[in-house]
Amino acid sequence: MPSVVKFNVLTVPEGSGPALEERFAKRAGLVEGQPGFEEFQLLRPVEGTDRYIVYTRWKDEESFRAWLESAAFREGHARAAAEAGEGHGHGHGHGHGGPAATGSELWGFEVIEHVVEGRG
Repeated sequence: MPSVVKFNVLTVPEGSGPALEERFAKRAGLVEGQPGFEEFQLLRPVEGTDRYIVYTRWKDEESFRAWLESAAFREGHARAAAEAGEGHGHGHGHGHGGPAATGSELWGFEVIEHVVEGRG
């Protein structure tokens, strides 16, 4: 069964990127121990867009869904909201100086081909 890749595409207002990056840095370690987790990357835009991409790869769709329902997922989003000065548990929402992300889309894909340097 091929791995499943999820892209959480976050629209980030100008100047809010550092706050978003800091919130993710403080959540480091919460996803790594989840069953079926394979990879995480936070991608910063460099040209042509204001959207950050949160890339995760999972063994299967069930593993990703289990992560969304996990205590670690809720903890990470609640922690980010608390540090941003909110009390309603949304991790990328309003913080000091306004929202870190004003929109979010989730894109899902199956991995058909995966090439890594040094492995054919």
